[in-house]
Amino acid sequence: MFRGQIIGRCLLALVLSILAFTAQAERLTDSTIGAFIASMQEAQALQNQYEDTEGWPDPDTEDIDSIPDMTRLFSDGVEEMKGTPAYGKFEGVVKKHGFKDLQSWASVGDRVFGAMMAIEMKGAGNGGSEMAEAMAEMENDPNMSPEMKAQMRAMMGAALNITKAADNVPAADIEAVRPHMKALQATMNDDED
Repeated sequence: MFRGQIIGRCLLALVLSILAFTAQAERLTDSTIGAFIASMQEAQALQNQYEDTEGWPDPDTEDIDSIPDMTRLFSDGVEEMKGTPAYGKFEGVVKKHGFKDLQSWASVGDRVFGAMMAIEMKGAGNGGSEMAEAMAEMENDPNMSPEMKAQMRAMMGAALNITKAADNVPAADIEAVRPHMKALQATMNDDED
């Protein structure tokens, strides 16, 4: 009986320590965000080398009516890249910066980008009421065709989904990302050039 209690307590302690480690591993830290920024900067050379090859995500070819899932921007990009020569090279870059693989890097990227969106949207004010006013004006505009109104409704719906996604970003992610906003914005802007 005594031996069973000791084993049970040891198992409980082990499970609790694993859960604590997992929770800590999922937290965005300054070092994780710094590694993400450094990997993005290094990825610029890869983008220049592979952007015109098959499998490299190309935002210019995306349909304007289909807004990408902003909560999975990096994860979806990595999925598109699978099976291409760029995938292995890019995975080497992220591993060099301490990430286990491209999927774990992309997961961090999704969270960092979500926190950036939330910070920027909260800084911009109440976009929801402005969007509702714009929707009402558009609906009452006699000069807009029904097709144009339908396209605008779809675009506004996508924008509302982005706003909802930003509202669901964990406060801990926002606070972790906030001190890195200038470096992240500079890196993301370099990525668009």
